[in-house]
Amino acid sequence: MRFAKNRLRAAASAAVAVAMGAAALTALPATASAAGDGLSVQYRTSATGATADQSEPWFKVKNTGSTTVQLANVRIRYYFKADSAGASYRFACSWAVKGCANVTGTFGTLANPTGTADRYLEIGFTSGAGTLAPGADTGDMQLRFYQSTWQSLNQSDDYSFGASQTSYADWSKVTAQLSGTTLWGQAPAGNDPTNPPTDPPATGATLFDDFNYSAYNDPKVSAHGWSVRSTSGGPGVSGATWAPDKVTFATTSGNSLMNLETSTSGTGESTKQTEIVTNARKFKNGTYAARVKFNDAPKYGPDGDHLVQTFFTINDLTAPMADDYSEYDFEYLPNGGWGETSDILYTTSWETYQADPWVAVNQHTEGRQSYNGWHDLVLTIDNSSIKYYIDGQLFGTHDSAYLPERPMSINFNQWLIDLAGQTSTTARAYDEQVDYVLHVKDQVLTPAQVAAKVTAYRSAGTTFEDTVPSS
Repeated sequence: MRFAKNRLRAAASAAVAVAMGAAALTALPATASAAGDGLSVQYRTSATGATADQSEPWFKVKNTGSTTVQLANVRIRYYFKADSAGASYRFACSWAVKGCANVTGTFGTLANPTGTADRYLEIGFTSGAGTLAPGADTGDMQLRFYQSTWQSLNQSDDYSFGASQTSYADWSKVTAQLSGTTLWGQAPAGNDPTNPPTDPPATGATLFDDFNYSAYNDPKVSAHGWSVRSTSGGPGVSGATWAPDKVTFATTSGNSLMNLETSTSGTGESTKQTEIVTNARKFKNGTYAARVKFNDAPKYGPDGDHLVQTFFTINDLTAPMADDYSEYDFEYLPNGGWGETSDILYTTSWETYQADPWVAVNQHTEGRQSYNGWHDLVLTIDNSSIKYYIDGQLFGTHDSAYLPERPMSINFNQWLIDLAGQTSTTARAYDEQVDYVLHVKDQVLTPAQVAAKVTAYRSAGTTFEDTVPSS
């Protein structure tokens, strides 16, 4: 949820080190994949010294198969050895043919450390990176990472580092995966990156709500732990009202839906925004999921307002820059805003912020395209990373530096950033719809497992369950 008109989006990454290695290079597919799938990775370094201010692994990924590859399903791992046990690292993209905004970098810890690797940098792609046709490659990706203290790195003992690689060539000391299957490279011994999902335990503390209510003031809404907001305050347009009667419920083709309507006539006083939130802050690690319908066009009136349609989890900021603040957002802006001129979807993981003067510490991934229509949104939080999925595809992976310290609430809201998107005084309104929400405590589910769990609830006729204990 946003608290200011202009957002400084700063990514602060935590992780760890770098590992050595330059040796014979052959592709080593580790697991079976669909017929026709194939990837190769070329590598070069722009920082050849045994020590350097920053490591500069540059890559090209090529589709060596016979079928088109969605880059959002591709992951590359560069393995290295931490310079110290407590070292913290940050990732940066200097330039990329696919666009730096479409390239992500997160750090992880190896399950079986070796003498040349105990960490890895994982390179991923947003949906905006597009596809690779057979035979095509990503072009140049000029990447780098460095210690957060800017102390020099020791690269000489890093598994994936090659001091002599000053021009692009195939490099098997990095691995490449497609949809979780390793198609290229050799990881340090005992650290195959393939980690096929397993079925979660049948039991587990869970919140499921199908939003089967008659109205915002249906007694079951509060009995099931929700508040429909009527209090004043941000985010959004100054003077706006949070209108509980604009949160409505209906049944379509036998399926119950919640609708959040936001309306305005171009003034703060005429603006009515909507929000529903769990009363309890008791949700932390695990899986969060919702099926949400974003809308590019208003239900009536002229288009163009800087609208935010959301699904998120959050706790309170106890003091400016407090380090126990947590927030994880899906935010769709159908008409742009925050400096963007057209539709954009943000996923953002927050460490902390300060409202005045504005300072933000977060990591975010963007998709600059229309997301009009229904979408399955999944967020997973474990002890190492935060992952965001849209319609079954990994959208963004965020670092362990942004993991939650305290439990949170679950929220949906729809609001206006400002009234600068258009100046009309004609009445208009926008809808965001929600099909269901699911949280499974301390279990990381795949999108397919989420869908199966929701189907099981509906097959059993269960419209609500909450077994998540209070914190």
